[in-house]
Amino acid sequence: MRILMISDVYFPRVNGVSTAIMTLRRELKRMGHAVTLIAPDYGAVTADEEDILRIPARPVWLDPEDRLMQRRRITELLPYLQGQTFDLVHIHTPFIAHYAGLELARALGVPCVETYHTFFEEYLFHYVPFMPKPFMRYLARAFSRSQCAALDGLIVPSRPMLEALRQYGIDAHARVIPTGIELADFSGGDGQRFREQHGIPPEQPLLLYVGRVAHEKNIGFLLETLTYLKHWHPEVLLVIAGEGPASAALKRRTTDLNLAAHARFVGYLDRSRELLDCYRAADVFVFSSRTETQGLVLLEAMALGVPVVGLAIMGTAEVLQHDRGAHIAQDDVHGFARTVSALLNNAEARAALSISAQEYVREWTAPEMTRRLARFYEDVICEYSPVTNRVPASVAG
Repeated sequence: MRILMISDVYFPRVNGVSTAIMTLRRELKRMGHAVTLIAPDYGAVTADEEDILRIPARPVWLDPEDRLMQRRRITELLPYLQGQTFDLVHIHTPFIAHYAGLELARALGVPCVETYHTFFEEYLFHYVPFMPKPFMRYLARAFSRSQCAALDGLIVPSRPMLEALRQYGIDAHARVIPTGIELADFSGGDGQRFREQHGIPPEQPLLLYVGRVAHEKNIGFLLETLTYLKHWHPEVLLVIAGEGPASAALKRRTTDLNLAAHARFVGYLDRSRELLDCYRAADVFVFSSRTETQGLVLLEAMALGVPVVGLAIMGTAEVLQHDRGAHIAQDDVHGFARTVSALLNNAEARAALSISAQEYVREWTAPEMTRRLARFYEDVICEYSPVTNRVPASVAG
């Protein structure tokens, strides 16, 4: 198959969508498929620019890390794309990429599928805080219904997310397909090296969050847990690896809570070495997001043998299984802190979770998940009718 992917984000912009696309492109190519990606130009090249068409783009006002592609420049690619005999268009984000991807698919006469990466109901109001939350939830649901109705296939990373979409009234032909993880990318790493570079003593209890530092990630909840943990474990340190629009507010919150000695923001880390070292340095990986459609960083942590304490809500409820590399905590600050504290007090329990984590994560390998995706592509292509531009509504696991 020849697949045309399009996304409003990709590396060097670091987030879960970029990671998912990178993984899928690599695995699909290994399977013998051809993949071309349309993505924004950030003014910097990545290590792998093969088969990527970069589109001129400008910063987004409310989220300057992101870029808004020029729609006209995407349309101008059509004569070139028509000579490539694509079989399917795969959209990864719901902004310019969604509408341009649909336009390209119809012009090319091929089906169009999209991955629903983001739980917008719990996302939009963080970025438009002057609007009432109920109205923004209504808008997010209407927005999702409208976009999904135009697709020939919908890919959802977890069953809870699909159930939420069905409650919206979305009946698109859909399949649950997690992204998966490439285990070879998460081996090695030197925790001692990370601690030495950042002046963290070997015996200091270290908690870790990795991911976008955004409002919807609920990182403030983790800071609140430190207000308890610092009394039970006076040397405890939370390392926050990543950047994002909530960074300044969270740093101010750290100061307000008198947590300067217990929380450290280290920014983005190079995925080939620094991030691996950071994971290896941690005693416990902590995650309190309530809006994940999957939560790839949970699998990354477990692949490197880091015990996880997290909330089992939305997509994380499908990833996290108690005592299989993780302890599921209560959705309140004190209860979460007690679960973390119990692990910090019990080296044997952490060691057992480390072993079970590395065993469990093998069930989430990228090759198997990508094979499932390829089968879905084939189903959509076989059922596609350019006359109706739709496929029958159905659900498959």
